[in-house]
Amino acid sequence: MKVTTKTLDGGKGSEIELSDDVFGVEPRADILHRVVTWQLEKRRGTARAARERSDVARTGKKFGRQKGGGTARHGDRKAPIFIGGGKAHGPRVRDFNPSLNKKVRALGLKMALSAKARDGQLVVLDNLDMTDAKTKVLKGNLAGLGFGRKALVIDGDAVSVGFARASSNLAEINLLPAIGANVYDILNHETLVLTRAAVEKLEARFNG
Repeated sequence: MKVTTKTLDGGKGSEIELSDDVFGVEPRADILHRVVTWQLEKRRGTARAARERSDVARTGKKFGRQKGGGTARHGDRKAPIFIGGGKAHGPRVRDFNPSLNKKVRALGLKMALSAKARDGQLVVLDNLDMTDAKTKVLKGNLAGLGFGRKALVIDGDAVSVGFARASSNLAEINLLPAIGANVYDILNHETLVLTRAAVEKLEARFNG
């Protein structure tokens, strides 16, 4: 698949050949759903448990008479109704650490990239170099680039420092290095923007 790149100022660059093995895969909703679900579950922290009646360190001695005291017949102070007692039906430890086959994860990323290419929501830039790394300058260039309402920009090994500084105040632009490319973020943005370096790194990631 051949794509014409763009320059950051909105001009036309040269042609680049995108691998059909990475950008030409037919997307499947079930695979994308599995990968996104796996990603979101991996983000969840371990749920803390509350101390229940058996976990509280309090005396088990009967503290009052069975009859004649004018109170209920409690056996110890661990009961949930007492201050310092165990919590009734408290939360238990839940560890969210799902597993997903590496081949399925790789296939999901290929399908996410292919979906953007198929729907015309993929933009390839020559690079992110800016002579005047100002937010005002970058915002003026965005209209001609066709980034849409929300764009994910992926660079090569490291993101361009100037572009990162200029885009830091723009809510519609998010920036990642190639190693951070993931299915959830790609699908969660209207437009996917890749640099030449990002294309090379992503293709090498699957062919390596």
